[in-house]
Amino acid sequence: MKLADKIRDFAYKEYIEPARRKGLEKITIKAGDVHDKMGLKNKMPAVCGALGTKIFECEYKIKLIERRGYTNAKNVYFTFEIWEP
Repeated sequence: MKLADKIRDFAYKEYIEPARRKGLEKITIKAGDVHDKMGLKNKMPAVCGALGTKIFECEYKIKLIERRGYTNAKNVYFTFEIWEP
């Protein structure tokens, strides 16, 4: 499994799936939190790249509605709209 796939899978299980179970319509994910919780080192471009792709949106039935922060930084925030599975 590629690193990008691992990042997307982690973000789904850690953030999207619990939000969906709670019935939330939106969720914001901080790239630095994903990076740190996964124990990654110097992989912020990979985290931001994985979370900002159409692959992530299509695979987990979400829609990126806002991206805030500097490119590939720990303080990049991704806000997703959560669709029904």
